[in-house]
Amino acid sequence: MSEKRDPRRLPSPSAWKGRRVLVTGHTGFKGAWLVLWLQSMGAEVTGYALAPPSEPNLFTVADVGRGIAHHIGDVCDLDALQECMRQAQPEMVLHLAAQSLVRRSYREPVLTYATNVMGTVNLLEAVRQVRGVRAVVVVTSDKCYENREWIWGYRETDAMGGHDPYSNSKGCAELVTSALRRSFFADRSTAIASARAGNVIGGGDWAEDRLLPDAMRAFSAGRALEVRSPDAIRPWQHVFEPLRGYLLLAEALIEDPDAFCEGWNFGPEDADCRPVREVVDLAVSCWPGARVEYHTPVDAPHEAHFLKLDCTKAQQRLPWQPRWRLPEAVARSASWYGAYAQAHDMRAFSLGQLAAYGSGA
Repeated sequence: MSEKRDPRRLPSPSAWKGRRVLVTGHTGFKGAWLVLWLQSMGAEVTGYALAPPSEPNLFTVADVGRGIAHHIGDVCDLDALQECMRQAQPEMVLHLAAQSLVRRSYREPVLTYATNVMGTVNLLEAVRQVRGVRAVVVVTSDKCYENREWIWGYRETDAMGGHDPYSNSKGCAELVTSALRRSFFADRSTAIASARAGNVIGGGDWAEDRLLPDAMRAFSAGRALEVRSPDAIRPWQHVFEPLRGYLLLAEALIEDPDAFCEGWNFGPEDADCRPVREVVDLAVSCWPGARVEYHTPVDAPHEAHFLKLDCTKAQQRLPWQPRWRLPEAVARSASWYGAYAQAHDMRAFSLGQLAAYGSGA
């Protein structure tokens, strides 16, 4: 991979057409968008996940299950996961299944660790039992790092950690991936990398305790959005940005496994690491009549105030960098929810947004 490449380039359809791909967590927000993207490139997709996590949900609304092998199962169930892997015989595996909410992790720490840590162990054990898997991308989180509230971004070599059960479980998943890669996949017959992304936004996310879903629910119902921690700074990016990173990373693992079997950050440009308040203002500007109330509950559980990724490695070595800046990311997200509220064909609309992202329109 020595030739100069455009860091804003798209995944190559020729790398995915006819390729057998297993996506865990395909019923979730990021997983459903990833499946739509893979389908648009002609991949043969198998999905393994729990039932969709909310009602409504992107998986159902955009008819993501059309044309894929759809398996409902828990990554904590090793036998079921191995059986799915044997049936799918994937060449590529993209592991997105997770308990992905910080506040829920305080309520359900055992479930969070079981899913995020042992789920990763089970996934890699299932890969180990199936011949022919060429590349695996394990998706964790920017919150895997020991957050010291630094003003600069965390690099891939910084310490794993995490204050809350969710963040800590993602740090553990990174350590699991590193250890099992060195223990069982050192010959690179299966190339394994991990990917860490920041706060993603986009149409079709209805998860609890996320800013844009909370905003769209409130605005659609004519209610005021209640915002906690308005000054907390997050690395905001449209969901398409890290997904493109995962796909480019998987392509790189096939092409040159020795150079890419490690952890990778996928985050926005520094200018898009902004306070919650600024993102709310952008959302309000996209939704006529929207109202906001700011308050911080006195008994709120701990959440990081400042968190940013240093993505220099991905920018220089893959290379990869974002295509949409934050104002467009928020506008595209709001337009998706607006189309849903107007009963559009959301599969067609969603594929249209992917096409617009690819064309630069």
